[in-house]
Amino acid sequence: MRRRDFITLLGGVAAMPLAAPAVCAQQSRPVLIGVLNAASAASTASNYEAFRGALAQLGYVEGRNVRFEYRFGDGFIDRLPGLAEELVRLNPTVIVSSPMPASLAVYKATRTIPIVMLSGADPVGFGLVQSLSRPGGNVTGLTNFAEVLASKQLDVMRALLPGLARVAALVNVDNPLHVPQWRETQAAAAQASLALTHFEFHAPGDLERAFDQFARDKAEALLVPPDTAFNTNRARIVELAAASRLPAIYGSRLYIEAGGLIGYGPNPVENYRRAAAFVGKILKGAKPGEMPVERPTKIDLTINLKTARALGLTVPPTLLARADEVIE
Repeated sequence: MRRRDFITLLGGVAAMPLAAPAVCAQQSRPVLIGVLNAASAASTASNYEAFRGALAQLGYVEGRNVRFEYRFGDGFIDRLPGLAEELVRLNPTVIVSSPMPASLAVYKATRTIPIVMLSGADPVGFGLVQSLSRPGGNVTGLTNFAEVLASKQLDVMRALLPGLARVAALVNVDNPLHVPQWRETQAAAAQASLALTHFEFHAPGDLERAFDQFARDKAEALLVPPDTAFNTNRARIVELAAASRLPAIYGSRLYIEAGGLIGYGPNPVENYRRAAAFVGKILKGAKPGEMPVERPTKIDLTINLKTARALGLTVPPTLLARADEVIE
């Protein structure tokens, strides 16, 4: 190469802008992100759309510089350990998991690969992190604090039904989270002087028997706590509640989209969107043990007035005023 040509080429290279780290990553093999969710792909589609969109805004675009391996439990918690081990064998750079049973399964499968919780209750109590402010291991992310929602959900139902005396609850005995959830529900019901009945759920085929029992027990309202099996079968649960004319409150807005009466709980889409920031920092070298676990910033109250009218209920103006969203 002649000296003049070399100088011209060198000047052109010097004038080129520096590429962002995410763009540089396009030139190498895409980063692998493992995904484990105890629910089904269909029931979490909007959540992962928000997660991928938030990652793309950070420069990590699926098919360009990141790729995903998904595993779904479809509501069967006993499948999670095997699915977690499958993901770990793929040696992803980071694994995102939700809810708590999925995070527990991944944590048992690896203590070295970074894990970002998309949601999950009481990570300290379940031993995933040392504290929320200093996790200390390979786990960080977001909590949903589902174990402390029962008392507030009962307050909402009492505002809707001032004469409420007997409440029913679905309990998934295969979900370890439901032990503290059920204790919280019992304490909240006792504090409010409410009679409490429950049904121990094991499989989707139990749902019809559950609502038959609630009818025999003369339940006047139903609490459906956050749970992956319930989320996966939410359309059937909402259908049975309507057929039984049983006012129900759920831990997620997703049930209200399916025709449920009231949803009260953290916004899952927002949690998934916020989790992208954790993943982005880890991909740039941050250590999960030094990244504080975040609590929900907002609890959403959603009311379906169409369902209320079908049940012959009038929602008090004071409760409507508290709602973040009212579906007509």
